[in-house]
Amino acid sequence: MNLERLPNEEKLSLCRKYYLGGFALLPFLWLVNVVWFFKEAFVKPPFTEQTQIKTYVMRSAMGLSFWVTVLTTWITIYQHFRAQWGEVGDNLSFTIPLGTP
Repeated sequence: MNLERLPNEEKLSLCRKYYLGGFALLPFLWLVNVVWFFKEAFVKPPFTEQTQIKTYVMRSAMGLSFWVTVLTTWITIYQHFRAQWGEVGDNLSFTIPLGTP
């Protein structure tokens, strides 16, 4: 999609949709929102909708940072303690690893 061709109102609407979509446990939408609209929010000359777009981009970045932190922490804990958790650790896995760690 070429954001250059969209009017500013449509950009704001699309940015808001991606921001709200991130709350549906889809943090990838927040990443897309930050990447697509960063230039619109912080680099382009000021326009009427820019302050709202900037707010959505900043909040999307914060939500994405939160999700990355939570998932990284969970993956680290799981990888470190899976063997100690025994059957529970195996049941949380999609594939049951063979052997001992």
